[in-house]
Amino acid sequence: MFTGLSAFPLTPLKDDAVDEAAFTGLIKRLAASGVDSITALGSTGSYAYLTAGERARVAQLTVEHAGGTPVFVGVGALRTSRVLANVQSAEAAGAAGVLLAPMSYQPLTDDDVFGLFQAVTAGTDLPVIVYDNPATTHFSFSTGLYARIAELPGIASVKIPGVPADPAQARERVEGIRAVLPARITIGVSGDATAADGLTAGCDTWYSVIAGTLPVPALRILHAAQAGRMSDAAAESARLAPLWQLFAEFGSLRATAAIAEQLGLAPEGCLPLPIRGLDLAQRRRVAAVVEELGLTEQEPRSLRET
Repeated sequence: MFTGLSAFPLTPLKDDAVDEAAFTGLIKRLAASGVDSITALGSTGSYAYLTAGERARVAQLTVEHAGGTPVFVGVGALRTSRVLANVQSAEAAGAAGVLLAPMSYQPLTDDDVFGLFQAVTAGTDLPVIVYDNPATTHFSFSTGLYARIAELPGIASVKIPGVPADPAQARERVEGIRAVLPARITIGVSGDATAADGLTAGCDTWYSVIAGTLPVPALRILHAAQAGRMSDAAAESARLAPLWQLFAEFGSLRATAAIAEQLGLAPEGCLPLPIRGLDLAQRRRVAAVVEELGLTEQEPRSLRET
């Protein structure tokens, strides 16, 4: 389950509540597209801004409408007891695995983070994805901490930040991580702009922001890489450079929300306040990129034969 393309959908809000109809629509699109898994309540899904009840409901809706596609559920929270409660909700919903990022207000130590993963793996039989997202959590995993956590039962995958642009450095980074992990644990790249580089460098999985809203172009990159057509994967990623520029300038969450709103997949102002969406001028730039890249024509369909 922990290979291929894992799509991270938004959790759209309307009037400060989860827009269940819009969210369900996103999940059905992903189920129809042929992504390998769906990860609900990742950073793109604004998990940190939702109540425990909202998170449990989102997990339930995802599994209900995923059409058999494996569902992973983000369970991160500030306190270990709340993380464990979120794990129980994911189990009750029928999730195939959980995604765990170490959240904090006070800075965390390596021992704090190891203890968190120790508690979660002891408290569930579900596979656990290690979520290394320093841009959001402000905690960076060392390779040594990957190795410590990988010794725990139930660790299934490690989601790493984007790899260096230099191919040799990217491969060295991935191989260095792989050397400390058991063979059963996959390595997944995040950072959509460098995903093609990560897959070329040997990552098994792409944990993708854009795939949660626009799975088709992401699948093109993935399938080219899986077929060994690395130049085609790089070319498709390069074609999307205007999109990656929007991600770099506005942040992937705000840019993706603007795309989803423009395409009618989410209501206007779908992000949880105090996070504000893009202003009118910025939205016009997003609209121009969507039109330029033909993203309005990207209807979900299975691309496994390509």
